Amino acid sequence: MATRETNPHFMNGVPELLILRLLHQDEMYGYEIVQAIQSRTGAVITVGEGVVYPVLHGLKRDGALSSRRKTVNGRTRIYYCVTPAGSHRLADLAATWSTLTAAIKGMLTGGPNGDAVKRPA
Repeated sequence: MATRETNPHFMNGVPELLILRLLHQDEMYGYEIVQAIQSRTGAVITVGEGVVYPVLHGLKRDGALSSRRKTVNGRTRIYYCVTPAGSHRLADLAATWSTLTAAIKGMLTGGPNGDAVKRPA
């Protein structure tokens, strides 16, 4: 049976979580976010600008981000940063993701009601 590289349905919400986390630390522009996600996840998660920019625009529209134009080395870029509403959104998403990953880890390691998943010999 062929394995899939990613599960796009499972990844819903992950770019938003990662983008909010990055921007909670420092303001960044779009392509910088693309590079940071790849770098900080050890290239396990890679998203393109076609994913990042719609998420940025949606978060800004919802009031979770603010933006400003900034000229660096003669280039104008739009830098984004998290608003107080974005900080609350990040906290909610992080709590939900932590609960979800703990539940999945419990299932994979056997948890109280099952055997751990083992690689076939």
